[in-house]
Amino acid sequence: MNWIDFFTDPVLRAPTWGTLFMCIASSLMGVILFLKKKTLIAESLSHAAYPGVILGVCVCGFFFPLHEEWAFAAVLVGAFLSSLIALKTIQWLQIKAKVPSDAALCFVLALFFGVGVVFASAMQTILPAWHKHIQTLLFGQAATMTDIHILLYALLGFSAIVFIGLVFYPLQALLFDREFAAASGIPVAILVRLIFILLLVSLIVGMRSVGVVLMSGMVIAPAVAARQFTDRLHKMLFLAAIFGALSGLFGNILSVVGSLYFSTEIKKMIFPTGPMIVLVGTSFAFLSLCFAPKRGWVFRKIRIYSFRLRCLEENLLKGMWKKGSLPFSGLQEMLRISRASLFFVLKRLVRHGWLVHEKGIYFLTFDGKRKASSIVRLHRLFELYLAETLQLQVEKVHKTAEEMEHILTPDLEARLTQLLANPKKDPHQQPIPEKI
Repeated sequence: MNWIDFFTDPVLRAPTWGTLFMCIASSLMGVILFLKKKTLIAESLSHAAYPGVILGVCVCGFFFPLHEEWAFAAVLVGAFLSSLIALKTIQWLQIKAKVPSDAALCFVLALFFGVGVVFASAMQTILPAWHKHIQTLLFGQAATMTDIHILLYALLGFSAIVFIGLVFYPLQALLFDREFAAASGIPVAILVRLIFILLLVSLIVGMRSVGVVLMSGMVIAPAVAARQFTDRLHKMLFLAAIFGALSGLFGNILSVVGSLYFSTEIKKMIFPTGPMIVLVGTSFAFLSLCFAPKRGWVFRKIRIYSFRLRCLEENLLKGMWKKGSLPFSGLQEMLRISRASLFFVLKRLVRHGWLVHEKGIYFLTFDGKRKASSIVRLHRLFELYLAETLQLQVEKVHKTAEEMEHILTPDLEARLTQLLANPKKDPHQQPIPEKI
């Protein structure tokens, strides 16, 4: 078996293509919810669809017992109506009853899902043969998709892409400045209704592959991953669609390969497709939160460490510029850091060509003196700026200047020099080194 089989094999192609299109549509809707800070509404509406799912199956079981293939259509209608009622209930609670948003969402989620569980328990006794449809929709069963599902999910994905493409600029205004959108003549109320209808359809249709319980994770995870790489809406939509498609693809592959690999003649292990898709999507989100170049936790820690290390190096150079050559013990006493940390800093400064080491004594090189002089100049310029321009007491300017000297750019240095008329002394009457 190779990866092409997942797109061409009569058994594997429907789950692969179907979930791929479904994940694209749900990911695009997830971006809108994520930016509007309404991510919990996906969780509430997906769970609120559960009683509608059960009633749809019950109607099919009572009135069309010989047409089991109609169950999916009945489920879609019932789930849509149940979710729509839940959405209206949430809006009523928030607007009319003045219930806080999070409380309204949690209340509707618990109420509708609880009602669904009660209905499911009753149905297990009344219509046991149809109860299996409920179980498959609770956690999804993408593996049993057929080619008709490919067309359904392709239509869903195409509709989401076309909708966002047609209303991109009004949508952008709505997401980031609703008042401006309304003032610009954009029909905000209609646009919001269309968004929620498409969201409901995405959630309900997606339940067939991922399930009621896990569908909200598939909506939000790709948006979370995409947000870590960009602050532009069109790029975020594109990246979310990519992450969603990859989640659907790799979720299917891992489900099939894992089930085959870990199955034996004695015991057969099953890796459900829906949960695997959500796990892959959340893995993308977790890795993005950790390793995205600009916003990732790891790279933020690296930047913080690099900045602190640079501050330590500059403080050491500045201290040596004032005190002259010092032994290792003198430098440690000046900076008050561990021997290992100081040794590492000194090695870096020697490698940069700013320090030399002779007979246990460290000296500034010519380049090191220039670097240290520049740091002292920035410090004393900013002290003078605080004292003369901002009228701070001379005794209080040193600490602030200690922090700012490490982040002042050459452009700010030039503007400070011009503003202060190229001063020669700081507020403490210490000479300000000339710019080299």
